[in-house]
Amino acid sequence: MVAFPLGDRPLRLAMLGMTEGNGHPYSWSIIINGSYDAAALADCPYATIRDYIAKQPPDTLGIEGAQVTHVWTDDPADAAQVAAVAHIPNVVDRAEDVIGHVDAVVIATDIGHQHVARARPFVEAGIPVFIDKPLCDNRADLQQFSKWAAEGHPILSSSAMRYAKEFAPFHTSTHEFGALRHVTMTMAKKWETYGIHALETILPITGPGFVSVRNTGTFERNIVHLNHRNGIDVTISVIADQIGGAGFLTLAGTKGGVQLRSQDTYHAFKAQLVGVVDWLRSGIPPVPWSETQELMKLVIAGIESRENGGIEIQLTDIEAG
Repeated sequence: MVAFPLGDRPLRLAMLGMTEGNGHPYSWSIIINGSYDAAALADCPYATIRDYIAKQPPDTLGIEGAQVTHVWTDDPADAAQVAAVAHIPNVVDRAEDVIGHVDAVVIATDIGHQHVARARPFVEAGIPVFIDKPLCDNRADLQQFSKWAAEGHPILSSSAMRYAKEFAPFHTSTHEFGALRHVTMTMAKKWETYGIHALETILPITGPGFVSVRNTGTFERNIVHLNHRNGIDVTISVIADQIGGAGFLTLAGTKGGVQLRSQDTYHAFKAQLVGVVDWLRSGIPPVPWSETQELMKLVIAGIESRENGGIEIQLTDIEAG
């Protein structure tokens, strides 16, 4: 078992897992380790990652005192490539092989219903775990994670959109707009994996207190209406091919409003990972567990509403454990 928090000593991290369409093991490992092999990066299958990493001044890379020392991915070939790109010295055959050799693990996958199984060996071994968004996407798994958290196991999960520099100035600071009345956001791809980006953009702005969720869309075209206790209506569209129109946030209040868009992916990821390392050192989470629970209830309610003909789901009906 690892003593937590970890304090100021050098941190050895394991980067674990890779799912289709999610290249976080590449970018996160580079951001943490602070250097990369340019020739190997050219073979990275994620063009967006190749682009934004190459644009960064070298001195912005790296998180002091932390290093990804071990990597494992579902396809062994991916692990070898990530290791070559980010100068990771150890590639392991099984995720569990990192136990005893690292101080914490990063589960870099975004399929929520897989995360309990992926996290269990490390939680049970007493190793701190950071899990990519969303933490989970169903009631049973939320209850399991809540049970572990209540038992004192160090578990953290977040979306990088919480750290987007374009949105951060408005976190619980929208007084210039009067009382918020309507918040909207657009995302692409799937509610199950990308709805959390919109939700974790919005909740730090409105504050906790969502009451209900109704998703009147389809798997490819999610149109989600959320009610907040402060009289705020929130609408989120997560549409599969809405790539060019994703990431727009509108805040509308009784006295004013603003439309924003997040465009600096690197900054958001770097700030998120610095927050993870700070949590490992201090034990103080950047995201309160109660907010993570509320966010997961919103993800789950959006799925359940859609699958039941667009019915309204009350958050109080979803037990967190």
